[in-house]
Amino acid sequence: MSKQLILIVEDDAEIAVILTAYLEKEGFRTRHAENGVVALALHAVERPQLVILDIRMPEKDGWQVLAELRRSGSTPVIMLTANDDDIDKLAALRFGADDYVVKPFNPAEVVARVQAVLRRAQPLMPSEDLIYSEFIDISLTHHRVIVRPGNVNIAPRLTMTEFRLLTHLVRAPDRVFTRDELLESCMPEGETLPRTVDSHISKLRRKLEEAGVEGLLQNVRGFGYRLGRAQ
Repeated sequence: MSKQLILIVEDDAEIAVILTAYLEKEGFRTRHAENGVVALALHAVERPQLVILDIRMPEKDGWQVLAELRRSGSTPVIMLTANDDDIDKLAALRFGADDYVVKPFNPAEVVARVQAVLRRAQPLMPSEDLIYSEFIDISLTHHRVIVRPGNVNIAPRLTMTEFRLLTHLVRAPDRVFTRDELLESCMPEGETLPRTVDSHISKLRRKLEEAGVEGLLQNVRGFGYRLGRAQ
């Protein structure tokens, strides 16, 4: 982890300097972009392992940058938001962020969240690499999610949290997982809102449907979610 590159997208120079100092103290490499346009250019060239992304910026705001990052890949993103309310938090996760931090924040907490998100992004042991179900084949090492019968690879369209949720559900078809179980296993540390699970599942279901499989992610009223049989 010590050589991983973190892209800090923040128009407040003081905040950027503080985050840079804390991250580099932990052995990360960092680059700083002062606005969304510069951020996308740096991301295209340097391919960072994670992006810390402020929402309110000139040129392109954080929402616009996040949308473009998600169209081009699944780089983990931690959003920085000044609003400590459920709307902004849920919006960040709904639009594809892997975690969020509310300003003002403790820089050490941001570093801890970076480390946690990167741990979740690592593939599991090779013996657990291939996971199969009736309609989905997952390769953890190659970050590939093949949806049949069309053999569509939807992995580039999934956020890391969506990828982990799908992997968790595919490992145990027909088993019902409570929201708390999914939060603990697949979601950012400190995230405790059950509605967050609903939001991620909703987006994941839509992406599976767009790949040609409907009815696979099922809501079991009063209990949680399971991977069932497609309709």
